[in-house]
Amino acid sequence: MSLEVFEKLEAKVQQAIDTITLLQMEIEELKEKNNSLSQEVQNAQQGREALEHENSQLREQQHGWQERLQALLGRMEEV
Repeated sequence: MSLEVFEKLEAKVQQAIDTITLLQMEIEELKEKNNSLSQEVQNAQQGREALEHENSQLREQQHGWQERLQALLGRMEEV
């Protein structure tokens, strides 16, 4: 009878080891996915910052053109 109990215990231990191994593999996969997603977020943030910078430059250019246009319109009114 003790041999039977020992075999059941051994089977449960082996099942626990298998489960732990599978969970460790899943954890590694999730860590890799997390790293990948973190990199994507960082890339998106850098892209957003670049677009914000470009937008700011374009707004400055637009403002410059508006001032030039107003100055030209002012000259035309003088004539």
